[in-house]
Amino acid sequence: MALLFAELVAPERLMYSGEVRSVLLPAAEGDMTVLPGHVPLVTALLAGIVFATDAAGTGRRAFISGGLAEVTGERVTILAERVTPMEELSGEGLDQEIAELRLEQDSTGDYERRARCDAAIRRLEEIKASLGL
Repeated sequence: MALLFAELVAPERLMYSGEVRSVLLPAAEGDMTVLPGHVPLVTALLAGIVFATDAAGTGRRAFISGGLAEVTGERVTILAERVTPMEELSGEGLDQEIAELRLEQDSTGDYERRARCDAAIRRLEEIKASLGL
């Protein structure tokens, strides 16, 4: 089975580095699954959950507050603003992320930026509801 190398990096730590079968990203254009051989690209990421299936078939999840992903055919590098392991995710943490996004949304006149904030807020509210937080 073909694998790709994945790294999930935040300013404070390297969260994951290793071979994976696939990675699901909360891309600004919509959720995106990256498989080995994916076309090269760089994409903005919204707040959401990154889900990777490692080489052994185990699912790994982490919450990111946004960032960038660079994909080459054999590698995906996720540069996240902040990363929270799923076991540390709380309703209060998500509420804080939503409040920060609302402040950003209210402070800009840039339509695209406001739309990205709105999409991220909706996504966070859906995550919070689905996890029962």
